[in-house]
Amino acid sequence: MQANTAPVLPRETRDTLLILGSVALVLLPQVAYLPAWASALALCMLAWRFWMARQGQNLPGKWLLAALLALAIGATVLQFRSIVGPEAGVVLVVLLLVLKTLEMRARRDAMVIFFLGFFTLLTLFLQSQSLSMAVAMLLAVWGLLAALVNAHMPAGYPSLRQLLRTSGLLMLLGAPIMLVLFLSFPRFAPLWGLPVQPNQGSTGLSNDMTVGQVAELAQNRSVALRVRFDTPGQQPPPQRLLYFRGPVLSHFDGRHWSSSPDAWQTTLAPNSTLPASGLGNATGYEITLEPHQQRWLLTLDATVAQPEAAVRRLLPTTDLQWLTTRPITEVLRYQGQAYLHYAYGQQLSSYQRNRHLQLPQALNPRTATWAQALRTQHGDDDTAIIQAALAHLANGGYTYTLQPGVSTSAHTADEFWFDRQQGFCEHIASAFVVLMRAAGIPARIVTGYQGGERNPVDGLWTVRQSDAHAWAEVWLPNEGWMRIDPTTAVAPSRTEQLQRLAAPSTLLESTVDNVIGPAVLQRLRANWEAVNHRWNDWVLNYSRSNQNNLLRNLGLEHWKFTHIAAWLCAIALTVLLGFGVQRWRTQRMTDPWLRLMGQARQQLLQAGITHASHLGPRGLAQAAQAQWGDESRPLQQWLLQMEQWRYAPHSAQTPSLAALRRSYRALIWPRPRTP
Repeated sequence: MQANTAPVLPRETRDTLLILGSVALVLLPQVAYLPAWASALALCMLAWRFWMARQGQNLPGKWLLAALLALAIGATVLQFRSIVGPEAGVVLVVLLLVLKTLEMRARRDAMVIFFLGFFTLLTLFLQSQSLSMAVAMLLAVWGLLAALVNAHMPAGYPSLRQLLRTSGLLMLLGAPIMLVLFLSFPRFAPLWGLPVQPNQGSTGLSNDMTVGQVAELAQNRSVALRVRFDTPGQQPPPQRLLYFRGPVLSHFDGRHWSSSPDAWQTTLAPNSTLPASGLGNATGYEITLEPHQQRWLLTLDATVAQPEAAVRRLLPTTDLQWLTTRPITEVLRYQGQAYLHYAYGQQLSSYQRNRHLQLPQALNPRTATWAQALRTQHGDDDTAIIQAALAHLANGGYTYTLQPGVSTSAHTADEFWFDRQQGFCEHIASAFVVLMRAAGIPARIVTGYQGGERNPVDGLWTVRQSDAHAWAEVWLPNEGWMRIDPTTAVAPSRTEQLQRLAAPSTLLESTVDNVIGPAVLQRLRANWEAVNHRWNDWVLNYSRSNQNNLLRNLGLEHWKFTHIAAWLCAIALTVLLGFGVQRWRTQRMTDPWLRLMGQARQQLLQAGITHASHLGPRGLAQAAQAQWGDESRPLQQWLLQMEQWRYAPHSAQTPSLAALRRSYRALIWPRPRTP
């Protein structure tokens, strides 16, 4: 009995499927960042082309391709109102790449697909420069190179293992050159640092907050920033004091909190100091911030002096924030000194006071009535009013929850204080600030992150999106702004012990926990995040200063850009010259008759004589006679002359090799017969 063997696909079909597979590897990392319609359209067209290749169906006509192109452009314009810009450009490049596969008929079309595939991979750096993205891009490059190697091997039936081995060897040979260029090439601002569409931040924090927004982020376990504490002789701060300051929100319309309309105009001059002073010793820290497409830094409260950030110009604001001059679109590292106990903004102008007492009229009447009762009860003692509100939160049956329910009421503070009595940090902070303002105490909301967890592998503190938090600041005479976290009154474990709320586990998560175990998962996550930080440290944050330090360690600290560029050019020219000399020597060492015969064999292979590489001149002449008959008479005569030159070179009738070359170029090759 014979064993069943898988059917061997025709070479053309196999080549097409290999190209389509490499295109799929290019598209898969893009799916997470493309609009849903673009991903669906691209994957459907690619699946359609795969089906046509497997079934041997004809490719679509020009009119259908034109309609698909018009659909792609029209949908892009509807989505982005333009075809210009990073987002719209990436969508178009992806769709054009897939459309090109629908008209792939010749080797020339495959080369265009390879070029578009490599270019599409570069656009992924506009989205992410993480280690996982780099691994996905490396696999896609490997697949494209394998398909490209296959396209340059028209003879035979190279196996997939052979193609992967050859392309992998090419990547290994190119790795040293890539490493030298990475370490020595002058550092410029990356292309992916260009400004992108506004309000597309990945952290979810922005210059505004609607009740319920941060609650959605609390279930996101992705990393927002990493912190290293490096103060000699000091222990890291306790978790309850780890407040990372983000946008400060002071304008309220009843449901929506936003930065003050003149917040950007209150930015201090670059050389000014913040109206704050540190009390006690400063805590040194270093933050590696993930890109969030906004201008503000996340700094540990309170960072009075300007943080040290490479190639960044930072601007302080009167709200104790630090801003960059352009959105943060790549991983950014900076160092700062924070005073966990500080005095801030002891002087408040009448304009600032009115701004932080602003409330929409006719909203939250029950909260306003309660605030007036507190004022009547405690008189001018603002501290007593604050303590009374916190005590009410602690003892009034309020609940800290991820699922406070959807509300359509315009009286958000009244609803929290008197009806629902449950909410997440933003509900609690918003209701507390409204109460303070109604009682005549200037107050505002600060958003950011609170807490963090220490990675036992590398000692870094990881702050996740689930640590997103909102708290309040109140202003007291002669004391200035004070941080009040009303969530702590409702759920002390949130800040004291960093016990986050978690959404119910899905079936997949429960299965993984049961099979692998939470402890193993935690250890794997810690190791992966440590590796990610090394990637950020060694690759993404390899700046001009790091390069200067490397040159200094190599004794090349006096080198300038022109020196490095000259040496790189010299090395490149030397390598090219070496390849050229080697190729020339190889050609000189090869028998000129064999080279000419090899060209003829290659031409005959492409013309349809399958065993041309194993036949001699006379055998090739017989094969040409069998294939094309008398139509190939000039070719047969030339092949017999080649045999005569090889084996009877001194005969008077034997033409010279130069004459045979001229005859070869003048040959008119028969056309392959159609079956």
